[in-house]
Amino acid sequence: MTEDLFSQSAQPNRFAPLAARLRPETLEHYIGQQHLLAPDKPLRCAIEQGQIHSMIFWGPPGVGKTTLAKLLSREINAQFLAVSAVLAGVKDIRAAVSSAQQQRQMDGRATILFVDEVHRFNKSQQDAFLPYVEDGTLIFVGATTENPSFEVNNALLSRCRVYVLQSFSEPELQLLLQRALSAPLGLGDRQLRLSAAAAELLCAAADGDARRALNLLEIAADLVENA
Repeated sequence: MTEDLFSQSAQPNRFAPLAARLRPETLEHYIGQQHLLAPDKPLRCAIEQGQIHSMIFWGPPGVGKTTLAKLLSREINAQFLAVSAVLAGVKDIRAAVSSAQQQRQMDGRATILFVDEVHRFNKSQQDAFLPYVEDGTLIFVGATTENPSFEVNNALLSRCRVYVLQSFSEPELQLLLQRALSAPLGLGDRQLRLSAAAAELLCAAADGDARRALNLLEIAADLVENA
């Protein structure tokens, strides 16, 4: 098990990209996906009842799939483990299972295993999760930009609920930009102001992608300071 493939969540540092530094610590600070997280919505109800199930987040890049998975683990005080299907293999899946089993024996805590780009795993790799999802060793949370009906095995898909994550609206991106400008871990110490016209341009260029919006804002801030 290697740290680059399989790691616990870590606190952002000041050298991390703006998007990483601004990851929310609680659901209350999470922007977007109100069709899932507003009061009485399905995922919110599951969280409040402490009944987190295996699931797949389907949506375009930059809509908060990884962040939401991390927040779920905090809400239920679960161990959070993550692998990337681009880099990981069955060996890493087995390591995650072993860690989850040890955690359960040690203090009874559940384990959320987040699998980024789950559609990159082949059939045998996806099948490796089945017994551990079935018996509750792992709470499986997959993330994909592709239609899971075509890219995820039926056996795994039948054991998960699929939640569609939507691109950020312009008001949501505007809120995110303003938060970045004022947050101590963001650009707050630079005392920058963003005009309405500039904010609209950044939102249009981001095209619903929060990570892209923050990257563009950080580039713009650097250009202004170096001008």
